[in-house]
Amino acid sequence: MKTLVTASHVIGYDPGTDDHVLLRDAQVVYEGNRIVHVGHGHDPAACDEVLDAGLALVGPGFVDLDALADIDHALLDTWHADGRGLQWSEEYALRGPVPVFDAEDRAFLRAYALTQLVRNGITTAMPIAAETHGEWAETYDDLVSVADSAARIGLRMYLGPSYRAGVPVVTPDGERAIHWRPERGDEGLAEAVRFVRDVDGAHDGLIRGALLPCRIETLTPELMRATARAAEELDCPVRLHCLQGTGEREKLAGRHGTTPLGLLEETGLLGRRLLVPHAVYIGGHSQVEAPYAGELDALARIAGIVHCPHTMVRYGAALEDFDRYRAAGVNIAMGTDSFPPDMIRNMDYGTNLSKLTTGRPEAGSAADYYRAATLGGARALGRDDLGRLAPGALADLVVVRLDGPRTGPVDDPIRTLLMNASGADVDTVVIDGRTVLAAGRVPGVDETAWRTRAQGLFDRMKNAYAGRDYRHRATEELFPDSFPAPGSPGPAA
Repeated sequence: MKTLVTASHVIGYDPGTDDHVLLRDAQVVYEGNRIVHVGHGHDPAACDEVLDAGLALVGPGFVDLDALADIDHALLDTWHADGRGLQWSEEYALRGPVPVFDAEDRAFLRAYALTQLVRNGITTAMPIAAETHGEWAETYDDLVSVADSAARIGLRMYLGPSYRAGVPVVTPDGERAIHWRPERGDEGLAEAVRFVRDVDGAHDGLIRGALLPCRIETLTPELMRATARAAEELDCPVRLHCLQGTGEREKLAGRHGTTPLGLLEETGLLGRRLLVPHAVYIGGHSQVEAPYAGELDALARIAGIVHCPHTMVRYGAALEDFDRYRAAGVNIAMGTDSFPPDMIRNMDYGTNLSKLTTGRPEAGSAADYYRAATLGGARALGRDDLGRLAPGALADLVVVRLDGPRTGPVDDPIRTLLMNASGADVDTVVIDGRTVLAAGRVPGVDETAWRTRAQGLFDRMKNAYAGRDYRHRATEELFPDSFPAPGSPGPAA
């Protein structure tokens, strides 16, 4: 079946410059799961279906390499002054964690989260989920369920169960520590390797395997070395969160006498398969005491960093010079890492933070952030069939309406997209030639029923924090409302 899409603005691709180009009043034609034409002059009569999007931007699907795949916990932990209350207490870890959700609930939460990705124009995703509410980390069966849900929805994903050798805990006196169980890390890696071998290439190639260990401070060097060996054998990506806090640097320096990048180098992970979210706290950063010591040169040797500006600013942090990273040859991909997974807002936050942290109004251009959300993600995965609208590329495309009453006048469509639009303006999403979002709706999803069930599970997750709190505080004390109910004392102003 051949489908033609027309729109006022189309983001095409020029192989000569390896970059996007802007086409006005143009067409995209795809047949099966491949794009066959981008430009002008294709005869609509030669197509089976014609979609006229009107005043809209048609571009490649967004690539999200840190995509939230569970219930929204940012509502609870982005404003909390005492983040220790949102971690496991040492007492809880020692007596044996109890999962908040059973397998069926976890499967629903993952499917619910995946539909949110599609609603926001994300066509390729690598998930991230909180381990706080589980028994230790994700399981093989959890990720098989995610793969099945992704296939039903039509979302392209790079998947693998998370694993770790230790979990952050808070001691009775309020100190942060790591509760180590190295054997759990070994078991988790074995499960992850089995998953990649079993699932990579499933569902006609829509599902690919990846090794997704947890944060660097929860891994032993031995587990990191084993991960590097496994990635080499499987020839698959590895994503490892690091350079995302000053506390991480201090822990690794005290434990191993080196920096996060130094530990990556020593354990064999620093190479072309590695993806690093968030890569913020390098030498020379305003909150890092150490001077710059070639960290960008090291990051230029990996597959890419995964930049998540929307999430980082919610926690009071920012990548201080996006353009400096690019100039050093660092490949920058994007991740939403939060709810809603609104890649458009994510890019807009990035451009604004670039201006704020550098004092340059031209810093972090809209075009460069759009490149990161498309071409940068594709390069990080080693894919030249994603992140672009070009003949031969996979038919992943997104239609964002620019004619909404809240959008206002349209100037340059990319700057207008970031400044005046949001994920709510995503109208149509096609992945691998299949329409997975039409008129803003995911086929087969009862939105009211799903939202109601998600609310119930969110309330259960919120109430479970009290059972893990190192000070044994009640839910109401941990999470007071912004304003008190009439007649109650409420929090101090």
